[in-house]
Amino acid sequence: MIALMPTGSGESLCFQVPALLKEGICIVVSPLLALMQDQVNNLNKIGLPALMIEGGISYADLDKTLDNCIYGKYKFLYLSPERLSQELVQERIKLMNVNYLVVDEAHCISEWGHDFRPAYQNIISFKNLHPTIKTIALTATATQKVVEDITTYLDIPNAKVFKQSFKRDNLSINLEKFEDKNYKLQQFLRKYQGSSIIYVRNRKATEEIAQFLTTENFTAAAFHGGLNNSTKNQLLEDWLAEKTQIMVATSAFGMGIDKPNVRYVIHAGMPKSMENYQQESGRAGRDGLEAECCLFFSGQDFHTWKRIIDDSESSARGGNLGSLDSMWNF
Repeated sequence: MIALMPTGSGESLCFQVPALLKEGICIVVSPLLALMQDQVNNLNKIGLPALMIEGGISYADLDKTLDNCIYGKYKFLYLSPERLSQELVQERIKLMNVNYLVVDEAHCISEWGHDFRPAYQNIISFKNLHPTIKTIALTATATQKVVEDITTYLDIPNAKVFKQSFKRDNLSINLEKFEDKNYKLQQFLRKYQGSSIIYVRNRKATEEIAQFLTTENFTAAAFHGGLNNSTKNQLLEDWLAEKTQIMVATSAFGMGIDKPNVRYVIHAGMPKSMENYQQESGRAGRDGLEAECCLFFSGQDFHTWKRIIDDSESSARGGNLGSLDSMWNF
């Protein structure tokens, strides 16, 4: 099964309910630590035994965790595609009574799997461990090409595809040209206060904008893929608890994060693609109340993107795919 559902529409229920109705454990493959931690916390809060395998876990703790999964202590096990490829994990999964394989944010198989996250395309090896396992793939956005990649790399050629409308009537979209990015952000955030995400294209920009906003008496933090896990967890907790108003981030932040009252999602520059923009802007207004998605751009953005596209096409012709991801430094 492939479910294409807008952000905040309850796509997790597509696997949580079936998994609870069947004996065994549900294996959930997810791309980001923050996404896994958020979902595990929510399941534990309502009394459902779930856990995730963190990146820095010791061999002894990993061994004990997997044993607990074998003997039925947990109902949901979250792990990254890289962890799923680990020999010890695969050996223990063979001994588990697995009811479903779930691939969350399945569009990553197509977008990241070729170069940035090659382990995504190795998820199919799970089928060798449990050949009859039912597979559920979830994403909030996918072109026809991405759907085809999902069916190929997960070996579900006859999968039923369920697609909801992506229209969100509570979201408004505002596009404005700017010359001074910091001034534009400050002006907007002074006028419109509320929990916000500002998306930028690289790690350096997250630090620079967060520092600027802090000096202007906003509560802001920078989030990107270069931070260690404990720092990421603390940043996420502070933002969810309203201790931090503004998260300035690369696309490494936000996938699946269940914070319903995000009032503003701001792109301080051109997003990577329309699919990325749909994913990221969809994190606003998950409580159903009015929220605003703003795209602030400059004339320089068009020149930058033209160069990126030209370089990417040139690299593709030379057989060197993946230059776009390296340039954006996620």
